[in-house]
Amino acid sequence: MACVGVFGGGGLVSRTTISRSYCPASSFGASTSTISSKQKLKLVIIRAESMATEKLGIKIEKNPPVSKLSQLGVRNWPKWGCPPSKFPWTYDAKETCYLLEGKVKVTPAGSTESVEIGAGDLVEFPKGMSCTWDVSVAVDKHYNFS
Repeated sequence: MACVGVFGGGGLVSRTTISRSYCPASSFGASTSTISSKQKLKLVIIRAESMATEKLGIKIEKNPPVSKLSQLGVRNWPKWGCPPSKFPWTYDAKETCYLLEGKVKVTPAGSTESVEIGAGDLVEFPKGMSCTWDVSVAVDKHYNFS
């Protein structure tokens, strides 16, 4: 996520969020104000680091930096996709995948809770996990088994 703000005259003049997230003026430590054309403007770009979480044994990193995807070689991994559907799946090996499109609820076997993953997520499923995939928006992903 990147938040872009234009500062001038001691306050935030405008802001733009470059992602799916909301970027309030308070995230810049400033309030919105009006400036005259004679006041100097300064463009500020703030990049929020991606955050990895783990839930029910599934690791998810939302919007990882391009540098990480390049380092992993994600664009060279095979691709897989499916339409909206619901099906069981068991991981015979650890899978790391990067979702280009889609929205899925993954429910591990024996659990009443699920994990939601979607476009822009880098996800790691552990070897041996059995689960149910409930695909609500068609999936297109790169994947790698190790």
